[in-house]
Amino acid sequence: MDWTWYLFGFKGRINRAKLWLAMLIIVCWMIFLAALALAAGLVSGEVSFGFHINDLFRIIDPASYRSLSWADLPSLLIRGIGTSLFLWVYLATSIKRLHDRDKSGWWMVPFFVYPGLYNEFADRFSDYWVAAIPFALAAFVFCIWGFVEMYFLKGSRKTNRFGANPLLLSDRRGPRWEQQSEIEMVPHKAGPPPVWHVKRGA
Repeated sequence: MDWTWYLFGFKGRINRAKLWLAMLIIVCWMIFLAALALAAGLVSGEVSFGFHINDLFRIIDPASYRSLSWADLPSLLIRGIGTSLFLWVYLATSIKRLHDRDKSGWWMVPFFVYPGLYNEFADRFSDYWVAAIPFALAAFVFCIWGFVEMYFLKGSRKTNRFGANPLLLSDRRGPRWEQQSEIEMVPHKAGPPPVWHVKRGA
């Protein structure tokens, strides 16, 4: 398997199993980078560290930059590099999975971006919670829909506009087995019906 295309490319299709594998790889990378960040935190005095989906949306939130200090810099760098890497791999594999469902990559906007942005800015709507109910409901519906769509539903069986079905045996293992090339019928001149034998050297 071409791991560079699988984890970082945006063209083509992948099946459900490969998307689940990509999420497992992301979790393993998170654990590794969290260990690095904790080691850097022991030096600077900040021992707590973690990755959260909201870290991706805090990048565009000015309030998250007000309480930064120089002691936070090593942890912030590791978190920024890690978050960028995780986001790239998540988007690349998710878009290829959407292609497998014969959907454009733009479906990531309602499935991922809108719920994430709502979650990041939901506390700003606490005084207007009645007006925010439709937005919260839409974020919840899109989040569940996207999760089911990408992680549980089968892809297109035939070749679609994004490529061939990744599950086809002919695409992965070459030509299918042809029985006639390995089995021959040896006729008898008299007696019982013909007997099937495997060809020598097959």
